[in-house]
Amino acid sequence: MDNARIIESIKAGDLAAIEALIAAGADLHQRDEHGWTPLNWAAGTGNTTMVRALVEAGADPFAVGRDQRTPYMIALAAGHIDVVRYLKAIEEKSGKAVAPEPRKYCKAYHLGVLRNFPGFTEERKNWKRPKDPVDGDDRNHELLSDNDVVFIHEDFTVTQAMWRGENIVFDSITPEWEQFCRAQLKFKVPDDIDLMMAAKMDGKNS
Repeated sequence: MDNARIIESIKAGDLAAIEALIAAGADLHQRDEHGWTPLNWAAGTGNTTMVRALVEAGADPFAVGRDQRTPYMIALAAGHIDVVRYLKAIEEKSGKAVAPEPRKYCKAYHLGVLRNFPGFTEERKNWKRPKDPVDGDDRNHELLSDNDVVFIHEDFTVTQAMWRGENIVFDSITPEWEQFCRAQLKFKVPDDIDLMMAAKMDGKNS
């Protein structure tokens, strides 16, 4: 069998030919001159039915070419949201997915909302508030009001500044605090799919 035919069929979007080649025992681990497998190519097309057929037939969802990108990464770069969701679920189900590094992120809240947490004890660490521009008084000991804006970061610390680690207000991180942030404040660091959806919405609104 000419195993190269399955990659050509994927490029052509010929699902019937792909299914026939799979049934005939086509090599799903073959690689082209770029080191891409049939699943790498299918992920780039955005055809979820094609991707699903290959995965269910035994294609490796973690195969990388010379560019070191998995099928998930290829679909993500191409903006194919349904394929991304499917492949992400496959990776997670396999137990082989590597947890990504925490994404740098912060979200603004009024301090009064955070003060509803019973264990919220305010501190001042690495505090760098500017001096008053009129009289030059040091503002480092100025009291914060419920209406002051503060920022929760990806590590669940709270700062008065937008930058993590600067003007720290709260860093006594407990499971209870994390649950409060998630459940009560709806705090969530966006993942790849969240960012992709946001980008699509921005594109529609521009």
